[in-house]
Amino acid sequence: MDDLPESPPQPAGSNSPEMTVSELANALKRTVEDNYAFVRVRGELGRVILAKSGHLYFDIKDESATLNTIMWKGNASKLPFKPEEGLEVVAEGRLSTYPGRSNYQMIADRMRPAGLGALMQLLEERKKKLSAEGLFAPERKKPIPFLPAVIGVVTSPTGAVIRDILHRVRDRFPVHVLIWPALVQGEKAASEVEAGIRGFNAIQPGGPIPRPDVIIVARGGGSIEDLWPFNEERVVRAVADSVIPLISAVGHETDTTLIDFASDRRAPTPTGAAEMALPVRAELMAQVETLGGRLSRRLLGTLEKRKLELRSASGRLPKPDAILSRPRQRLDLASQRFGGSLSRMLARKRARFDQIGGGLRPATLRREITTRQSEVQRLAARLQPAITRRLARATDALRQQSRVLDTVSYERVLARGFALVTGPDGKLMRSAAGIAAGDALNLRFADGEVAATAGAGSAPPKPPTPETPPADQPHRPRIRRRARDTEPEDQGNLF
Repeated sequence: MDDLPESPPQPAGSNSPEMTVSELANALKRTVEDNYAFVRVRGELGRVILAKSGHLYFDIKDESATLNTIMWKGNASKLPFKPEEGLEVVAEGRLSTYPGRSNYQMIADRMRPAGLGALMQLLEERKKKLSAEGLFAPERKKPIPFLPAVIGVVTSPTGAVIRDILHRVRDRFPVHVLIWPALVQGEKAASEVEAGIRGFNAIQPGGPIPRPDVIIVARGGGSIEDLWPFNEERVVRAVADSVIPLISAVGHETDTTLIDFASDRRAPTPTGAAEMALPVRAELMAQVETLGGRLSRRLLGTLEKRKLELRSASGRLPKPDAILSRPRQRLDLASQRFGGSLSRMLARKRARFDQIGGGLRPATLRREITTRQSEVQRLAARLQPAITRRLARATDALRQQSRVLDTVSYERVLARGFALVTGPDGKLMRSAAGIAAGDALNLRFADGEVAATAGAGSAPPKPPTPETPPADQPHRPRIRRRARDTEPEDQGNLF
């Protein structure tokens, strides 16, 4: 104990206790939270940050001061509008401090736009932005089908709106109605309405769930804060992206939301949306009956008119007996002439047949056959010597050609002492230039074949080229010798 350093001397007359930084920060935190347990602050939103955790960090400021504000996830998710920089708001909560940075901040529990004017200004700015993107263009509007088989409704399943729509559908033209349950007020309304619109568009045609032919987005009337989910940008974009024609029926006739501009049709009330989507069945049936009656009367009138025209035309036509009397008379005359003509023609044909048949007696036929046979024998006797002479001349010519062929055959050449040289592939070797030393050769003689191997050799000398006689000497004609008067220096072509 004696070795411990002495504490610095205290100022004279001071009895204040010593505090750590944390003790001082906690004391300030308690003082601020006790004295400002509830505050209501009005100002303009500055920096707005939505963290991944869901907590909302923003600044509330005026011309001379800025208040750091935090709204925890549970309260931030309940906001009926989307906080944006520049929006004037009224926030309620408590003040606290953050010792880690030695600053004070507000923990907000609730927040709303500062009056109707701020919401209307925000609504107008959003409307201008979406309109500039072309989401409200008239050419984007799709026609509503005349008689849809399925209607999809995005609304609360427990409110009076859906009951009014179903009652009107039953009265006008009963069809299949699909309901997509969705909140139509509060912080989750915008996301659920968007999910309903996109969900109906995601249904595939021909699937187990019928795809709607038209969509109705509906809710009852209310204040601008109550209808604010239908002014959210995500909902407006979902309406504009809908492939299925969509009718907006939000609020009463005087209420206007941004989806009214993006939808294909706007209904003053939810009941009016059902009336826009469906015709009256009784009126259609009455119209069909009226048109059917008009069609029947028109057909009857046309038939009566055609009957009169037919009677008028038939009265101007000649009687059938008058038309057929002359042809009938010609037929009677022709039939009378035909009977006698037929008998006479048969008589002539029979006489001609008897005349020809008389020449076909057996004795006559035998004499004709004997005469023809004699002529054939006489012609054969004349042709036999000619045929014999022709065959003799052909036989002599054949013998002569055979002798010539035997004279020029290569076997005769081999018999005179020549040999036929072929390579290993059986190809005829015509010159020594095509044979290399060591090549296997086959020598064929008149009485057999012998295998041989080529050795080294040299090509025979070329024959001298005849000289051209001088210009002053007379040209002597060149004497060509017959092939058989010259002996070949090499074997050459044996054929």
